[in-house]
Amino acid sequence: MKREAWLRPYITGNYWRFAIIIGLGAITLLSAGALMFTSGALISKSALRPENILMVYVPIVGVRTFGITRAVFHYVERLTGHNVILRILSAMRVRLYRILEPQALFLSSRFRTGDILGILADDVEQLQNVYLRTIFPAAAALVIYAGLIITLGAFDWTFALLAALYMGLLLVVLPGISLLLTHRKHREVKQERNRLYQKLTDAVLGMADWSLSGRHAEFVASYEADEAAVGRKDAALRSWARWRALIGQAIVGLAVVSTIYWTGGQYEQQLLSAPMIAAFVLAVFPIMDVFLPVSEAIERIPQYRSSYERLHEMAAKDEGNGHNHPMMMHESSVAALSHEMKEAEQNAPIVFNTVSHRYIDNDGQWTVRELTLDIPQGHRLAVIGRSGAGKSTLLKLLQGALSPIEGTVTIDGVSAAAFGEGIPRIVSVLNQSPHLFDTSIAHNIRLGRRDATDEEIRRVAKAVKLDEMIESLPLGYDTPMHEAGRRFSGGERQRVALARILLQDTPVVVLDEPTVGLDPVTERELLSTIFQAIEGKTLIWVTHHLIGAEYMDEIVFMDKGRITMQGSHAELIAHHPHYQRLYRLDRPAVGIREKTAAAL
Repeated sequence: MKREAWLRPYITGNYWRFAIIIGLGAITLLSAGALMFTSGALISKSALRPENILMVYVPIVGVRTFGITRAVFHYVERLTGHNVILRILSAMRVRLYRILEPQALFLSSRFRTGDILGILADDVEQLQNVYLRTIFPAAAALVIYAGLIITLGAFDWTFALLAALYMGLLLVVLPGISLLLTHRKHREVKQERNRLYQKLTDAVLGMADWSLSGRHAEFVASYEADEAAVGRKDAALRSWARWRALIGQAIVGLAVVSTIYWTGGQYEQQLLSAPMIAAFVLAVFPIMDVFLPVSEAIERIPQYRSSYERLHEMAAKDEGNGHNHPMMMHESSVAALSHEMKEAEQNAPIVFNTVSHRYIDNDGQWTVRELTLDIPQGHRLAVIGRSGAGKSTLLKLLQGALSPIEGTVTIDGVSAAAFGEGIPRIVSVLNQSPHLFDTSIAHNIRLGRRDATDEEIRRVAKAVKLDEMIESLPLGYDTPMHEAGRRFSGGERQRVALARILLQDTPVVVLDEPTVGLDPVTERELLSTIFQAIEGKTLIWVTHHLIGAEYMDEIVFMDKGRITMQGSHAELIAHHPHYQRLYRLDRPAVGIREKTAAAL
């Protein structure tokens, strides 16, 4: 996919508006300089005790004019600038959302929660500041720089070149040095702050566990230590900022002394009148104030670049596998697959053909290696393995969130990645912690299909054996579930999520360890309900133990990305001693019954 651009399109699309904003900014700065110039002339001329008020009338009018125009043009420039930038910011946010929303599954597999929140909360705002704090001030300063050199050249080209040197130090040299010195530190501080944000996000989400474990004080101490380390780097940046300000003010001082010397010489040669000495000297301060902030503006470039790169990373192709990002399909591509989509919604045989995949940041290790599976429609497959065995990668490949580096993953003969945003119409997932919203039970179930009727909601609730419990509540299906479904038990929350999946009515259902954290009785009841409710659908059950394995058509064991054992429960129990041991360990009651039967 062509790299997303987050600056150039907005500049070219608002070229004339930007020109107006820069022009207004330049006029504002010139008005400030002209105000001090006329003020100096007025004060100096008044000190000479003119014989008639008309002798100082022109400077008086000039002071009043430039005082008013400075405020007016500054207000208009700010109003125009913020109007344009807020429009751009709105377009950026909409664009970012449209990029992120179809990639939700992919993003959750590659980025931490803190990363995504940081992007949404910070990076777009940073690109807004590119215009307001860097582009506009620097462009206006360049306009003033060129104008002043030309103006001073009309008086004395030697002094004009000296002034160009002073202003060039503030406009080019000092910002360049500042950028070189702070580039690495700015990047390090931003990265450290992102890590702190991730750490804080994890801590907030797991606050109950920290408190129950009695280690909350340990977390606070660790967080404060990390924050202190970031604070030290921030202090180094602030220290340079103070030195930069001192150097800038020293240059301004030299400019003032040089101006006094030059105007004095011009007065001696009777090329300037005495009031012009004060006029030129006082004008130095507002003019130099135009260039002093440029260093700070340029210094922000590393922050903008980091934000720019992270937005590119979210929007551009998946460099980890060298393929175009599977979830970033154009709408026309989805439309072209409409026929295949309709077919797959009814019949979705799945084939993994010699599939291999690895992540770019995984030290070259394969997470899935030479995986071959044939899953016909209605087949029930259990995928078992330890953490890191490759189970999660297998599911991401099935859902099109990843494209395999080698081999193919097809659904009804079509690449899983090709379905793009349409994959939820084919594959639905019940994981160990489905999100339930702070709204009614009916609305949480209706998430499976927005146009579902109340009767359909009652039907799926009955299928998952929730109907009696819901109808016993005073508000029935309008009962609020509260935040994350806290009002109900873990088993009840999973049944609500299962009802949502039944309403979604996809041919393939993935169970990603949905019984983790449930007690054995609730686990058996939930599994029994699931097996009954999804009769006739393809079931892919990722689990870490063997309870319910006898109800599956096929069982696959994975280790280090490879299939190490495969077959039906009956085949494995008959021919694989390792499976027999695992099954007895996982089902101690079975082993006891077998020993009792043998003894009898």
